Amino acid sequence: MTKHDTNELGQPIGLPVTGEFPRPTPPYTPMQGRFCSVVPLDVNRHAPGLYRAFASDTDGHDWTYLPYGPFASEADFTTWAQNNCMDADPMFHTVLDADETPVGMASYLRVEPAAGAIEVGHIHFSPLLQRKPQSTEVMYLMMRRVFDELGYRRYEWKCDALNAPSKRAAERLGFTFEGIFRQATHYKGRNRDTAWFSIIDSEWPRIRAAFENWLAPGNFDAAGQQRQPLQAHVGA
Repeated sequence: MTKHDTNELGQPIGLPVTGEFPRPTPPYTPMQGRFCSVVPLDVNRHAPGLYRAFASDTDGHDWTYLPYGPFASEADFTTWAQNNCMDADPMFHTVLDADETPVGMASYLRVEPAAGAIEVGHIHFSPLLQRKPQSTEVMYLMMRRVFDELGYRRYEWKCDALNAPSKRAAERLGFTFEGIFRQATHYKGRNRDTAWFSIIDSEWPRIRAAFENWLAPGNFDAAGQQRQPLQAHVGA
């Protein structure tokens, strides 16, 4: 049950909220990790590499639940990026591997400084990034900025309710399932019921510790394979 206070009339009311509002808007600056970096998307520098990375998904499987793509050519992808990735919301970022090769992208969106709430979305990890420590570190870096640097209260993840891999990923990363918004939107000529997940600030210290334990060098063997899964660290 949600914790609450009681007013002088005996009615349940929400707990006090501290801190100044609006919270800061996310800065468009790099986030550096041990395995990778997350940097503002630069079309001229990143679009060719991103297109090549995404093209390694030869059957277009990874585009199914995104409202755009796949793209027939690098020129088409570059035009899309120029027209859709340069605004402050969504705030698109490129994931660079240790060699600074573009391997994926993600964004902050629906940024609400007045409420202290923000969403992560437009997550598209190429096969070069999937199921690697970098993909987990990206999410840690983006969460750390939201909670530790900016003091937000709520971090959201939303996806097509039929997108089972995305829902599994959200739960693995420590998000809590909140429900399904029926017929929330439509894309590519089809309906989308949207599954909602969130992490709130009171949960972040436990989740942050889980990420840091998982990302620690001692959690990987000589072949780079994890010794314990992230869920073993997240706990309840």
